[in-house]
Amino acid sequence: MSGAVFRWTSCRRHGKIQGYRLLLSANLSTNMNPATKAATVKTMALSTAPNVSYIASASWMLSPEAPPRAGGAILVREGRIAAVGTLDELRREHFVPVIDHPGCAILPGFINAHTHLELTHFPSWRLRNHVEYHPRRFVDWIIQLIKVKRGLQPEEIQASAREGIRMCLESGTTAVGEIVTARSLAAMYQSSPLAGRMYLELVGHDPVRFRASLLEAVDLAHVSASDAFKAGLSPHATYTIGEDNLPLIRDAALSAQLPLAIHCSESSEETDFIFDTSGQLAETFYPFVGWERYLTPPRRCSSTELLDRAGLLTASTLLIHCVQITRADAEILTQRRVRVALCPRSNERLDVGRAPVALLRKMGIPLALGTDSLASNDSLSLWDEIRFTLDTFADDLSPADLFQMVTLGGATALGIDRDQGSLEVGKRADFQVVGRIGDGEQGLLERVLRLGGVEDVYVAGVRYGESQA
Repeated sequence: MSGAVFRWTSCRRHGKIQGYRLLLSANLSTNMNPATKAATVKTMALSTAPNVSYIASASWMLSPEAPPRAGGAILVREGRIAAVGTLDELRREHFVPVIDHPGCAILPGFINAHTHLELTHFPSWRLRNHVEYHPRRFVDWIIQLIKVKRGLQPEEIQASAREGIRMCLESGTTAVGEIVTARSLAAMYQSSPLAGRMYLELVGHDPVRFRASLLEAVDLAHVSASDAFKAGLSPHATYTIGEDNLPLIRDAALSAQLPLAIHCSESSEETDFIFDTSGQLAETFYPFVGWERYLTPPRRCSSTELLDRAGLLTASTLLIHCVQITRADAEILTQRRVRVALCPRSNERLDVGRAPVALLRKMGIPLALGTDSLASNDSLSLWDEIRFTLDTFADDLSPADLFQMVTLGGATALGIDRDQGSLEVGKRADFQVVGRIGDGEQGLLERVLRLGGVEDVYVAGVRYGESQA
């Protein structure tokens, strides 16, 4: 059977993998009779273990900054993409099994630029505590969040984060920008199939306690960082960190070369508080958490200006939300080469407004997309986020824009673009197989984003689910 090419065709029924059909086609050999060929057709499972080389192919391959490729395929070797081309091209050069997905498209695994996976079980925690209302005011939501989290045991938070990881992977997300509040979770993220960047959260006013927390976070960042899950710091927001502590963060981040992720201008309540220490944050939230003594005189500036004065806005800073920023703020972000993660469904749920996407794009500010958490969203699926955003910002963001935001744009925002975000040689073999894509190249990307359904997810070349067996 010299010259034979092995081909596994993915077979799905009712959305579940039923197995793979092994097809032995002697396309390079003419001396195999039809009866012999027929006898070689059988059903068997193909392992995609890290040390297995194979070709993954589909009717289409979509990768950012590249045209759609009909009959596209990638060669996976030792968990990385070793070659990219059409199936015919790769089969001529590489005698390895082929996992073919007819009628589907291969896409990079999505990059969720902003998550709080430890809050995945928040809806059930809320009901358990008989907190059945959905706050429509931002400050009421923050207070509800604090109340619900009180009394949670470490194992409950760990189980919640683990469920969040599962939800991400099953919906085609292979990397996240995760805000880590419970620092005990760092090791769990590192051992999961998920990748991305862990931003260790920082909150507080008391200078002594804050300095200790910052040093602990920096130490943990060094210990927990890995090739798959890198580390960073997340000063939560300008209204939850003392202004005198901001330069400490700048110095620590610069010294340790840690990128930052900061919630910024998410609500009008934040805008009022930072500008003149007024509104619900000053009147309700600060008394609730016992921070009245830390209320400051009016600063007459925006959150963006405050962060910029402290030196926290750099090319390695990711700002989250930016719903209430002004043109002057956007000019600062452009000058500092800051990136922004939008979370449109979370903003809608909390009724804080919509980010000025047209302004951000006009100013050339790079955008990524995040789901935030299930404390302020209905799912962790970037597919859901994409579809909502396409409808909400129809005049400002095209399907190509959204595809960029959840792939290479998200990876660049997290500083992991050398390894993820596109289907390129040398990158980690994180990809998803998407069905229900329709026919023809015309309108393909929009059909995929609006109608497609995830059928398979591969993480470092291993099919998710198989790695969990």
